[in-house]
Amino acid sequence: MVASRNILVLYTGGTIGMQQSAEGLVPASGFADRLREQQALQPQLTLPHWQFRELLPPIDSANMRQENWLAMVVAIRAGVEEDGCDGVLVLHGTDTLAYSAAALSFLLLGLPVPVVMTGAMLPAGAPGSDAWDNLFGAMQALHTGVAPGVHLYFAGKLMHGARASKLGTASLDAFGVPTRVRQGQRAAAIPATLDYRQPRQPVNLAVLPLYPGIQAAQVRTLLGSGVQGVLVECYGNGTGPADDAALLQALQDAHQRGIVLAAISQCPQGHVEFNIYATGSQLAASGLVSGGGMTREAALGKLFALLGAGLSQTEVEHWFALDLCGERAD
Repeated sequence: MVASRNILVLYTGGTIGMQQSAEGLVPASGFADRLREQQALQPQLTLPHWQFRELLPPIDSANMRQENWLAMVVAIRAGVEEDGCDGVLVLHGTDTLAYSAAALSFLLLGLPVPVVMTGAMLPAGAPGSDAWDNLFGAMQALHTGVAPGVHLYFAGKLMHGARASKLGTASLDAFGVPTRVRQGQRAAAIPATLDYRQPRQPVNLAVLPLYPGIQAAQVRTLLGSGVQGVLVECYGNGTGPADDAALLQALQDAHQRGIVLAAISQCPQGHVEFNIYATGSQLAASGLVSGGGMTREAALGKLFALLGAGLSQTEVEHWFALDLCGERAD
């Protein structure tokens, strides 16, 4: 556990700092001053010293892209390595908060200090807003002590960054950790190629949900669009329409071209075990690698971190199948 005394507050935008416009809520700058004012109103709080950095322009997290994740990594590294911060708080919109928490979990492997991410369902200052409770709660968690790695703090809960998901929009308690089977072999060590100091490049990724009536031609078009990796969302324990020879051939051809095909379960509490059903075994034989009980957010973030590091298809499949930070094993 690391008890943080000097933290970086990295503001990316999101509802927490939004202000009203004629078109609705929009991201706004100047949040550091609002934070100082609010802290002064709550002198009873025991908080770490903080310094503020803003990624410009602040964005609605619905517009989050891989380039934004890479910019966060650069800012976090600078805060830790140049400014001596021993903890990081990232303020982020809720729509893609779980995606970013998962991606940073893999992009920051080996970072010696904790990173906590939070946001709000209602803007700071709005009646009934959760903004200050979430922000100061995350700060207090860092001050008390949090293990290195990426975490998501929301509605009083500190969650694993690569396990959390946004589960709803009607409640302030919008995030949770879906109950999934988490079993698998842990990596003996994190390779130097995946260390947080290694550069990454954007990656062309796609998600392919299987559904009754999916056509092989549709799949082949997606797989021929220049993607480097595809996350296949299977039924149940990793099954799919295995009686469609053309579809299986499209997957196999893509795999032979070097495309990484990763599989997760569509079920909120599901996990992939290809060998339970023959249909699953046939999908695995087409080149799919199991994501176990990983969420969509974790699997996408992991694929991005692995492929973005320039690893080969074989290397990506090897490390994807192992637990790197608690994403697929307890």
